[in-house]
Amino acid sequence: MSWLETVEDGCSSHLSKDVDGNVAFEFCDFENPEHLNVLAMLVDAYKADPMGDSPQMSKLQQLRLVDGLANHPKALIIFVLWNDQIVGFNVCFENFSTFMVKSYLYIHDFFVLKQFRGRGIAKCMMQELLSISKMRGYCKVTLEVREDNDIAMGLYESFGFEACTPNMLFWTLRI
Repeated sequence: MSWLETVEDGCSSHLSKDVDGNVAFEFCDFENPEHLNVLAMLVDAYKADPMGDSPQMSKLQQLRLVDGLANHPKALIIFVLWNDQIVGFNVCFENFSTFMVKSYLYIHDFFVLKQFRGRGIAKCMMQELLSISKMRGYCKVTLEVREDNDIAMGLYESFGFEACTPNMLFWTLRI
């Protein structure tokens, strides 16, 4: 079974009692102009969200974003649809653990539009990503979360995510 078949099956089959509405998943088709526009809109909405707290992208930056993701060999961009409307997305990257000597999934962006929150969509998104990770034989799933994002941390903890021991810090050097 391919990943696409799993994503098209959606999580409505195994979480329908927890989700208000019908949830499905779809890969970003970089040949589909509607997908490209929606991806740019969702990233801008994420950046404008208090948890993104970043300026909006120019049209040139939107084009570079789409081109960069389309040409990244390990990028996995999945839209989440609620009642046939794209309402969120995940940007993930397949990475490799030198300690475990296996591939793993790194969740870089995990976002649902504000007006669609509280319906179980994020829970469904995470369940799908974990199912895909198990199916592909990944050794782990990693992500970053802001220390003031209590709602996201609650979701992640409900799936068994925990801070690393010893505690790891995420450092950045802008170049």
